[in-house]
Amino acid sequence: MATGVLSALLLGEGIGLNLLMVAVPAALAACFAARGAGRRLRPWTAVWAVGGPALLVVPALRDAGWPSLLAIVSAFALGSLALHGSRSWLGIFLGSLGLLTSVAESLGWGARGVRERMAGSRGRWGVVSRSVLVAVVLLIVFGTLFASADAAFADVLGSLLPDVSVGDSPWRFFLGVLGVVGALAAAYTAAAPVRWDGLTVRPGKARGRLEWALPLVVMNLLFAAFLAIQLTVLLGGYDKVMAETDLSYSEYARQGFWQLLWATLLTLLVIALALRWAPRGGPRDRTLVRGVLGTLCLLTLVVVASALRRMDLYVDAYGLTRLRISVAAVELWLGGVLVLIMAAGVFGAKLLPRAVAASAAVGVLAFGLVSPDGMIAEQNVERYSRHHSIDIEYLRGLSADAVPALDTLPEPLRSCALEEIQRELRNSDEPWYATSWGEARARDILGDWDPGYRARDCPGLGSGEDGGERGDPDEPYDPYDPY
Repeated sequence: MATGVLSALLLGEGIGLNLLMVAVPAALAACFAARGAGRRLRPWTAVWAVGGPALLVVPALRDAGWPSLLAIVSAFALGSLALHGSRSWLGIFLGSLGLLTSVAESLGWGARGVRERMAGSRGRWGVVSRSVLVAVVLLIVFGTLFASADAAFADVLGSLLPDVSVGDSPWRFFLGVLGVVGALAAAYTAAAPVRWDGLTVRPGKARGRLEWALPLVVMNLLFAAFLAIQLTVLLGGYDKVMAETDLSYSEYARQGFWQLLWATLLTLLVIALALRWAPRGGPRDRTLVRGVLGTLCLLTLVVVASALRRMDLYVDAYGLTRLRISVAAVELWLGGVLVLIMAAGVFGAKLLPRAVAASAAVGVLAFGLVSPDGMIAEQNVERYSRHHSIDIEYLRGLSADAVPALDTLPEPLRSCALEEIQRELRNSDEPWYATSWGEARARDILGDWDPGYRARDCPGLGSGEDGGERGDPDEPYDPYDPY
C-alpha cells in the first residue's frame, strides 16, 4: 500500500529521485516476504539487490532521458534477478524478466493474505486503521492552520507536498494500482521464486578435433593478417592508406568502425557455437579448446581496440554525438565480455553468466554517471577551440546536462546553443522529487538569463572555414546522417 500511495503521489510529474523513493517500500516488501519464506541472503543476491537501487540514482542525477531509461530497465532486470537467484545462461536471461510472470499469481496471493489477516485479527486492524485516520486528520487540520498563519511555512509545505489535482486523478490512480501490483509481484516472487535454472539446454554433439579446430584456426589466421595490416597502418600513417584506397578520412574511419563492431559481435556468436560443439574427450581436448578460443579472444580484443581507435579519430575530426558515444560504449563493453570469457577459460565458467550480467549493469551505471550529453557538449566545445567548427543545431537538442559546457561558448554561439534548453527550463514546473540534479544545476547556471537578440541569426552559425559542420569536408552535409 505504501508503494501504491507513493506511486500515485510522486510519479505523476516526471522521473527523478521519486523513482528511488517508490522502490524502497517495494524492496522492503520483497525482503519481508523472503524472510517469512525462510530464504537466506546470498552474495550474488546482495550484488543484484545493491545494483538495482544504484542504477535508479541515474534518473535522479541526469536530465537526459535516454541513459535514464536504460538505467531503469537495467534496474528492473537486476531486481528480478535478486528475487529469482539464477546462475545459468538461460536462468540469467529468463530471471531478468521473470518478475513479469508473477503478476497474475501475486494478485490472488495478496487477496488471500488480506482475508486471512482481517479474519484472524480484526481488533488489531481496527486499532491501526483508527490510529492512521486520526493522524491524517490531525496533520490536515494543524498543517492547514500553520500554513495560513505563516507564509514561509506555507511555501515550504507547498514545495514538499505533491500538487494533486482532479484532472489527473485517473492517471494517478493508474500509477497507484501499478505500484501496488509491482510491490505484490516482488513480494510474491521473493516468497516463491521460479527456479529458472531448472530449465537446461542440452549440449551439442561433440565434434572431432580436426572438424572443430580447422575453421577456427583459419579464422585466427585471417584475424592475424588483418591485425598485421592494421599495425602497418599505425606505423605508416593513415594518409598513405587513404591514398592507396581512394577513401576519404571520414569514410575510412566510419566504415571501418561499423565493420569491426559487427566482427566483434559475430566473433562472440562463433565462440558460443564453438563451445557448444567443442570436443570433450579429455585433457588434450580441453587444452585444444582453450588454446584456439583463447587466441581468437585475444585477437578479437585487438580488433576492439582498432575499432575504438577509428571512432576516436572520427570523433576528433567531426565531433561527438549520441550515436557515436553509444556504439563506442557497446564496443568497449564487448571487449570486457571477451576478457571475462578468457578468464573463464582459465578459472572456470561457473560464474561467467552472472559476471557478464554484472558487467552490463556496471556499464549502464557508468554510462549514466559520466553524463553522455555533458561529454558530447564538452568534446564539441573543445573541438571548436581547435577547429572553429561546431554543429549548433545538434547541440541545441541536448538536455540540461550539457549546460555547463555550452555555457563556456563565446557569443552568439552560447545563446544559440542554450536558447532551447532555457525555454524548456522556464516552461517546466516539476517538483523537487521529479527534478534531476542536472536540471537543477542548469537552472543555477542560467538563472533568469534571456538570450534576446543574440539568438536571432542561429541557422548556419558555427560552421568552420571549410563550410562543414559535422560531416566530411569532401562530402555534402546531411542533417539526417547519424554521423
